[in-house]
Amino acid sequence: MTKLFARAACTLALAIAAGGASAAQIYWTDWTGVDRDPGTGFQGGGTITTPTSTVTVTYTNPQGVGFYQTSGGNYYYSGGTDGPTGTSPYTSSAVDNRPATTDIVALQYAGSQTLSFSQAIANPVFAYVSLNGNGYAFDQDFDILSFGNPSDGGNACGYYGCGTSYKQVVTVGGKTEYQLLGTGEPHGTLQFKGTFDTVSWRSLSNEYWNGFTVGVQGTAVEFCEANPTAPGCTPNGVPAPASLALLGLGLVVLAARRVARRETM
Repeated sequence: MTKLFARAACTLALAIAAGGASAAQIYWTDWTGVDRDPGTGFQGGGTITTPTSTVTVTYTNPQGVGFYQTSGGNYYYSGGTDGPTGTSPYTSSAVDNRPATTDIVALQYAGSQTLSFSQAIANPVFAYVSLNGNGYAFDQDFDILSFGNPSDGGNACGYYGCGTSYKQVVTVGGKTEYQLLGTGEPHGTLQFKGTFDTVSWRSLSNEYWNGFTVGVQGTAVEFCEANPTAPGCTPNGVPAPASLALLGLGLVVLAARRVARRETM
């Protein structure tokens, strides 16, 4: 029975590790328009253009935001050079290119917020600016890819200086949160592995200001066609909903248990 579970765990680990491991071009959001929320909250939108699709992105924050920059203004993703061997706070062995425009959503208030995509996307990358005095608690696990600190992360400092980033997993109200925290002036990127149509998080404190944008490695269909064994994909290259992926894992474990019982009878 131990061997069967070990084999199942190994298979799962290989599946999770597969796909998206090498450097990739990231297609960043083109934020447009103005605040769509007539009240105190905020709703903004934009598009991500991939090689075969245009994905609509909607960002909703009931608390409101600090500001919403869709054209012109300061370029907050500066520092270092691009490429997988570059020194930008926003590039790494997984991300070839930082955001190319000045577009940014600047946050100010503690509270929950959500990104929604018009179709499932793969391995979204979240670029953050000046996470000083704040933190983000996500509903999905993530990997920290890069941050601007020559003495730690190896990358050049960001627009407002240097800082380190780290992840902390906690339980709040019976739910698991994956918190992005840091010291100094963190500027960097993190990545959610798999296919998603929403990502939610909460800002942990009021702080004016810290900002973000989001990009993708591709749509779920594009990514799964190229990486059918990646997490969230099926062998025929079609994206599988996260719930179905979890169900599949559950069935594997149940099957292993049944076989183990038969072997011990």
